[in-house]
Amino acid sequence: MGNYAVAEPQVVSLLSMSTRPFPVRRIYCVGFNYKDHLTEMGTTPTEKPVFFMKPPEAIVQNGDPMPYPPGTSDLQHEVELVVAMNIGGKNIPPDKVNDMIFGYAVGLDMTRRDLQRDAKAKGQPWEMAKAFDHSAPCSSISPEMYTGVVAKGKITCKVNGQLRQNADLSDMIWGVPELISYLSELVEIFPGDLIFTGTPAGVGPVVKGDHIEAEIAGLEPLIIDIA
Repeated sequence: MGNYAVAEPQVVSLLSMSTRPFPVRRIYCVGFNYKDHLTEMGTTPTEKPVFFMKPPEAIVQNGDPMPYPPGTSDLQHEVELVVAMNIGGKNIPPDKVNDMIFGYAVGLDMTRRDLQRDAKAKGQPWEMAKAFDHSAPCSSISPEMYTGVVAKGKITCKVNGQLRQNADLSDMIWGVPELISYLSELVEIFPGDLIFTGTPAGVGPVVKGDHIEAEIAGLEPLIIDIA
């Protein structure tokens, strides 16, 4: 326990192609970053990116089961490109962002959709719909030195072998440089931060026993089962 009143929390990390794991500091997520997803959710475009957060402890490692969460009967999948930051800062110009990226991964922004719908209808925060335990399954990180800048490529999600989400990263309303630059105007970004960059259309419910395969071209696939 050291000098703390209670046992300090363990560092959450993700594997990467390097010999050392990547420590996760904060998880920032972007809402409504694909036009077709805006349409299916009945939402109008926003002038600026919409951000929310998940705790690092929400990470589910690739291949591990994700427990079906309490308090919902409508758990839904949202496949996303995840950006892992190597360098941080404030007010980062868009043309400097790519030089600060450690690598990329495939993530799932798991959502208790019924809780989100209820919160939106009442004008309340989304936190319990998004930031619950085990809500951020994520693949290992592919370092940028191997992938190069990831700005386009197919992004898909299959449930029990059925294709549900199928788009291209180039369909994002705000690309990675614009997202991270704007985020850095609101908070200071640090090494270890993850940014989930939004999901395309095709989100839908999953139940216990479902098998999810999330893929982005050139990155390690994310494969989890709902337990």
